[in-house]
Amino acid sequence: MSRPLVSLRLERWDHPVDEHDRAVLSRCAGPTLDVGCGPGRLTAALAERGHVALGIDVVRGAVGRAVDRGGSALQRDVFGSLPGEGRWETVLLADGNLGIGGDPVTLLRRLRELLDPRGRVVAEVAPPGTAYADGWATLECGEDRQQVRWSVVGADDIDDIAARAGLAVVDRFRAGARWCVVLEEPAS
Repeated sequence: MSRPLVSLRLERWDHPVDEHDRAVLSRCAGPTLDVGCGPGRLTAALAERGHVALGIDVVRGAVGRAVDRGGSALQRDVFGSLPGEGRWETVLLADGNLGIGGDPVTLLRRLRELLDPRGRVVAEVAPPGTAYADGWATLECGEDRQQVRWSVVGADDIDDIAARAGLAVVDRFRAGARWCVVLEEPAS
């Protein structure tokens, strides 16, 4: 296995929701699936806002932390069977989780299966000028470490990737240093 593209220490996201997180969450509508929820800060914040929210993550310790902070979370892979398939209004891919699986087109196609036909994906992307890359990431939660397929998608590449998955970019916004997009089915 080659050198990982990124090292993802889940503790990095184990902090209270800040103003930039709130800007991302403001784009979430209705029941929301937080894919790669990590320690659950966004899942719990959505629930506090009155959303039906479910976080999923492959790391057991992250799911435990999400539940401890008051979120609903399951240890699941986004490519496996999930509750509410076809009924989620929003799927959230924060903190670079568009990289999950190492193939963003395949991931977005899977998310379309999870979404209500009128639903949306709210995703964080890398800043403009970031070259697309795929490979491996190291996920770390306490003493647990695992290698997962991962990709890095920059703001310059998201239009093409979304179109190949049958989606369109309908909103672009900054949340502090974060670059984000909202993806929906293209208008007929």
